[in-house]
Amino acid sequence: MPAALDTQSDGKSFEQLRRECLQKGVLFEDPDFPATGPSLFYSQSVPVNIEWKRPKVCRHRDCWLLAAIASLTLKSDAMARVIPADQDFDSRYAGIFHFQFWQHNRWLDVVVDDRLPSVRNKLIYLHSASLNEFWSALLEKAYAKLNGSYEALKGGSTLEAMEDFTGGVGEMYETKNSPSNLFTIMKKALDRGSMMGCSIDITSSAESEAKTTTGLVKGHAYSITGLEEVSFRGQTVQLVRIRNPWGQVEWNGPWSDGSREWDYIGKADKDRLQQISSDDGEFWMEFGDFKKNYDKVELCNMTPDDMASDRKNFIGDYTHLICFHTFWTNPQFKLNLKETDDDDHQCSVVIALMQKNRRKLRKEGLDLETIGFAVYQAPEGEDHVGKDFFRYNPSKARSKTYINMREVSERFRLAPGNYLLVPTTFQPHTEADFVIRVFSEKKAGTLEMGSNIDADLPIPPMPSAPEEETNEEKGLRRLFEQLAGDDQAISVWELQQMLNGVLSRRKEIKFDGLSLSTCHSIINLMDVDNTGMLEFQEFKVFWEKMKKWIMLFLSFDTDRQGRMSSYELRSALSAAGMRLNNQLLQLICLRFGDANHEIDFDDYLTCIVRLENMFST
Repeated sequence: MPAALDTQSDGKSFEQLRRECLQKGVLFEDPDFPATGPSLFYSQSVPVNIEWKRPKVCRHRDCWLLAAIASLTLKSDAMARVIPADQDFDSRYAGIFHFQFWQHNRWLDVVVDDRLPSVRNKLIYLHSASLNEFWSALLEKAYAKLNGSYEALKGGSTLEAMEDFTGGVGEMYETKNSPSNLFTIMKKALDRGSMMGCSIDITSSAESEAKTTTGLVKGHAYSITGLEEVSFRGQTVQLVRIRNPWGQVEWNGPWSDGSREWDYIGKADKDRLQQISSDDGEFWMEFGDFKKNYDKVELCNMTPDDMASDRKNFIGDYTHLICFHTFWTNPQFKLNLKETDDDDHQCSVVIALMQKNRRKLRKEGLDLETIGFAVYQAPEGEDHVGKDFFRYNPSKARSKTYINMREVSERFRLAPGNYLLVPTTFQPHTEADFVIRVFSEKKAGTLEMGSNIDADLPIPPMPSAPEEETNEEKGLRRLFEQLAGDDQAISVWELQQMLNGVLSRRKEIKFDGLSLSTCHSIINLMDVDNTGMLEFQEFKVFWEKMKKWIMLFLSFDTDRQGRMSSYELRSALSAAGMRLNNQLLQLICLRFGDANHEIDFDDYLTCIVRLENMFST
């Protein structure tokens, strides 16, 4: 199991901080998440008088986070990871605690003090039913710190918290529109140790926590703890066991505690299912009744971090999904599915696309982007496919919709083969850090496409002799000699003057003039004798390059706006013999692009000159 990374700004671990407090005889006060208003709210001042108190009193109050914590308590191994056992309120108590959360393929160790926000001696956030049980409130504080504030947790999802507690890959199913093999999917997941929950939708806040005639509660998060098949009156019946984390309130329909259905199954089945009539909040339902009464199933597929990745295949941590309209310029990943499922000729795979750090960015005015992905049959031998591929090849699978959620995940059944996975935002030219994960029944291979950086630059022709110069070259020589003076070489300032004069006459190029920085890059590329200046023979070699670059700019500036989009730039660089990976291309667009991620001629020239410099060294 990989060690969690320490997250305190001073670099100290939980154990170091606790030891310092015990040596000084003081209780820990967290400087990274102080007991002040900004730790609660980022968008407003604190509306009431808040006191931060160390654990003494506690009252019960529901929260979406509590549902995930309730599911976590059913998994002792996962619980021990999130709440390390090396801390309590008795021995070596120093007012400091730590919790571990999964974030984008890493486990982070988050330290907090135990000062909890309260009003009139009552905790204002997550509470436990037990007066002496503060772990849920402390865990919530650590989770709030991880996300920037308590307010950042507003509008949370049980599945989101499940993933952060386990590192699992989430799926959500609508029971009224679920696949025919949903029971099998859920059974396999539960057998693998996955966490699972279900809920009944509400249409208004008034319905929240409303009890139905069948004993179920709307808007309530339940845990799924078992799926079994039994023989009932000569037929096989599928059963699901459900747990109400708050206890007591239970289903009262068929297969409920004490119902007559239990009288018609064998004693062995009854003992195996441990069916007992008690008001403990856990009950059985027939799977058909389950789908009729519940609306959503949330499933968090889990595998141990130290297990060989034969099921959960993490593709990577990549930055900047860029645009929907320029689809083919987005990052591309190859997915290799070789082995079919044990009971099928297809390969089951869950693909999950997750945005990073969006809760923490809320205080900067940023929220979730609208994201999705598509899957194509991958062509053979290509490192990065172009727009013609997407024009003529339909997708084999895709996310159901583009949606502004932290994670979009879908389960697919695909034939063995190589596939191309493309994540994207819905809005063009929108950036978002993201993680892609793949969870497969059998081993699957993954590879980022477009990862090669190389160049095949043509060898420039030798400059022509003076007596063989063309009329264009003779005109350039006259201008060059006027600027050069007696030394017959031009400086960076003279080069700027010359190129701006020549290019300004070309009406097809729209630019405000070349910058001095661009001209420095040109001299660095062409100054073979290291004088810091250009002689005319060196300039002639450069001019041949320049004409080709101008031609490429005009050819790939398809809308004739005098500016290049990111996908036009990629095409132009490829035609110039330069192949860049996704990260480098995106960095170039960020460095040289304007607010619309477009690049003008001057920046295009700077970019291509610097790249040739890079590939020439």
